[in-house]
Order: sequence, then C-alpha cells, then structure tokens
Amino acid sequence: MEAQDILIIEQARASKIENEVFLRKIRTLPAAIFYEELKQVHHHVFENTDCLSCANCCKSSPPLITKSDIKRISAHIQMSPKNFERKYVITDFNGEMSFSFVPCRFLNEDNSCSIYEVRPEACRRFPHTDEKAYPERTKLNLQNSQVCPAAAKILIQLKQKFHNYDL
Repeated sequence: MEAQDILIIEQARASKIENEVFLRKIRTLPAAIFYEELKQVHHHVFENTDCLSCANCCKSSPPLITKSDIKRISAHIQMSPKNFERKYVITDFNGEMSFSFVPCRFLNEDNSCSIYEVRPEACRRFPHTDEKAYPERTKLNLQNSQVCPAAAKILIQLKQKFHNYDL
C-alpha cells in the first residue's frame, strides 16, 4: 500500500466517530439525490484508483461467501465443493461463511487474484460504494473505509459534498 493510502486509512480510523455520525445522517437525504452524487464520487475515485497497488481488502478482511460462490470457485480449481469448504471455508455461529484465512490464499504476490474470474460476489462488489443501499449500511461502510483507501476517499468526498445539508 502506498504511503498516501496508509495516511487515508489512518485518517478514517481517527475520524471513526465523526464518520459514523455522518453515515447515520445521510439516511435522511433524498435517496435519488444522494445516489446520483454517490455514483459520481464512486466513479471519480475509482478512475484514479489502482487496487493492485493496495489489495488491503484481500490482506485483511475475508469476504463472506455463499454456496453459489463455493460451487463456482471449487469447479474452477477442480475440487469438490465439500473439499473446498473443508480446506478454505469457516462458518460462524450465525451460519455466515467466509474464507478461513487472511491474507487470502488466492492473492498472488503481485496483488492479483488467482480466481478473479470466479471470485466471490462480495469481492466483486467490494467496497459496495456504488450501491443504492449505501445509506443503510453504516457499519459496513465504516468498516470498509478503515480497510480500503478508495472507500475512505469516497466517504471524505461525500462529507465534503453534503457538508452544507442540514443533516
């Protein structure tokens, strides 16, 4: 991860309470207006983001995975779904499944993903900053902003865009 990205993550962690308050307040904004701004900010940030220079998500946060993900990935690596689950998956007390290791065993040395074409849905959507449900996911957005520099940048820009709104 680049030095600038480390600073952005540190800033997000230091601003955790302020960011949580903001994320809770954006729920009061008109959904259509907020989503249009969110799409623009997301697009702008990711135009200038090279995820391969960071891969902090793969190094620090195992994704939630589904039975569909398991079938798709296990077929790709020519392993039975049952063996794949035994080798790579952990199930928590709520029944949610995730990879059982960090950093991800499918992360290559160059930060690329060895199963990119069939990666879990959660990986495809991470950091969830272009989704209409963004305002309802305070906890997830707060966590992602402390892992992903792009998610932190998006949060910073949203705070700047909406600072004049009566939140």
